[in-house]
Amino acid sequence: MKIAAAQIDTQLGNIEKNIEKHIQFCENALKEKANLIVFPELSLTGYSLKDINTDVAIDVKDTFYFKEFLKLSKNISINLGFVEIDSEYNIYNASAYFEDNEIKHIHRKIYPPTYGLFEENRYFSKGKSLKSFDSKYCRTGILICEDMWHISLPYLLAMEKSKLILGLAASPTRLSNNSEKFMNYEINSEHHRTFARLLSLYFVFSNRVGFEDGINFWGGSEIIDPFGNVLIAAKHFEEDLIYANIDLNEIRKSRVRARHFLDEDPEFTLKVLKNINKE
Repeated sequence: MKIAAAQIDTQLGNIEKNIEKHIQFCENALKEKANLIVFPELSLTGYSLKDINTDVAIDVKDTFYFKEFLKLSKNISINLGFVEIDSEYNIYNASAYFEDNEIKHIHRKIYPPTYGLFEENRYFSKGKSLKSFDSKYCRTGILICEDMWHISLPYLLAMEKSKLILGLAASPTRLSNNSEKFMNYEINSEHHRTFARLLSLYFVFSNRVGFEDGINFWGGSEIIDPFGNVLIAAKHFEEDLIYANIDLNEIRKSRVRARHFLDEDPEFTLKVLKNINKE
């Protein structure tokens, strides 16, 4: 399996233009015989939406904006970020996974942050569920940005038998000097490598680039193997398209050589958590 991480810039609120860019990157990935392409958080809309979130929200039952991705997904699986509106008119920061002409899975961001320069809870509802799903390649899970900063979520996906976690991000910084650039990458990469190594799975991180509302997005997308090795990393502050081959035999090797994941006892974890809640 060959995975592509598409590190793109987006035009705020311009879904049509952003779709064009997605299609271009999908076509480039197809030329390289990629099986799956992963785009960043809110890749169809841009991040700093604020009050226009309702204007760009998509009901997944209405496939107008998704029709090209549904067609393309016959030849390449596609994971992208968008704003979802449900039947009760809740607005979510969401991710859709397209495969074989259908939407295979939707993940709604569970932890929309509201601290520092973030204010997502003012504009988005919280996702209420977390599920792995079966792609045609392997059991897969999706997380969106702040979700990756909560250790329970990668753990739960792994317990749900995910062998591949796709992390979509729009990780911003107000600074662009070298120390900030590398600090952002190193801190995030440490997380990804730790999750991959301890959970013995592949981890894909697709982070956007570009400027919005006085902040910039630093990129540094990467693909990590089950031993915690960075297979490939993208540029900082520039659009990029990176590729890595995924071999599920490496998961078997990592879990057999170091049995910490195989020996994990979720029932024990659940028992302790229940006791904590009683205190």
